Amino acid sequence: MNLMAEALDWMTDPAQWQGNNSLLLLLAQHLAYTAMAVLVAALVAIPVGWGIGHTGRGRELAVAVSGIARAVPSFGLLILLVLLFGVLHKPEAAVLTFVLLAIPSILAGAYTGFEAIDRKTVDAARAAGMTEWQILAKVEIPLGLPLLVGGLRSAILQVVATVTIAAYVNLGGLGLPIITGLNLRRYDMVLGGAIMVAVLALLLDMLLAGAQKLAVPRGLAPSRQRTARPVVPTNDGPTPDTEMTAPPTERARS
Repeated sequence: MNLMAEALDWMTDPAQWQGNNSLLLLLAQHLAYTAMAVLVAALVAIPVGWGIGHTGRGRELAVAVSGIARAVPSFGLLILLVLLFGVLHKPEAAVLTFVLLAIPSILAGAYTGFEAIDRKTVDAARAAGMTEWQILAKVEIPLGLPLLVGGLRSAILQVVATVTIAAYVNLGGLGLPIITGLNLRRYDMVLGGAIMVAVLALLLDMLLAGAQKLAVPRGLAPSRQRTARPVVPTNDGPTPDTEMTAPPTERARS
């Protein structure tokens, strides 16, 4: 409990929000690496995933490549790419590491979104005379968008958590207080940095969850159930609701 209080004191200390390694700057670096990696991964994975989902070809290869990419340890890959790229290109090596981490989730969201569509819907659009590009743009992409956003959501959360290792190669981010705190045995810094990463991930998850709900087409959104209006008996006879719901014999008697 004392460690939690010390971590909160460290996070709220105005001195931590000023200077070259301020928490605000580290947060901006963390978000910049995340946004850049997810953007590049999306530009690569979404067209490939849409092509796989539309044609039905290459799914096995995509699953195999995604499995291999998920199995590669991110920290080891980062160190390897830094050694290959050289110390002058550490940012590029880090971004490529995070891109490779984000691609599998986005790729899976792209093609599974198309696979989840009822084939009768696509066949009906084709029978109506729509071209393949029209089917892709007006049928498959809108209907598959919720699962794609779900893939983006998963990728962003994975990258946000993994960007902390960028501090090992002096690239900043919210992992810097964690690494520095471990070296100095300042566990309040370690816990404070971990809390900031966790809060950032939770906030992004809530925003993306809302975006995923908004991505559901209007026709597929669950309709609200009409609330039944209570029937209040009166002395003037049956209400219109009871008149309509009464059995035929009762209505004949009345």
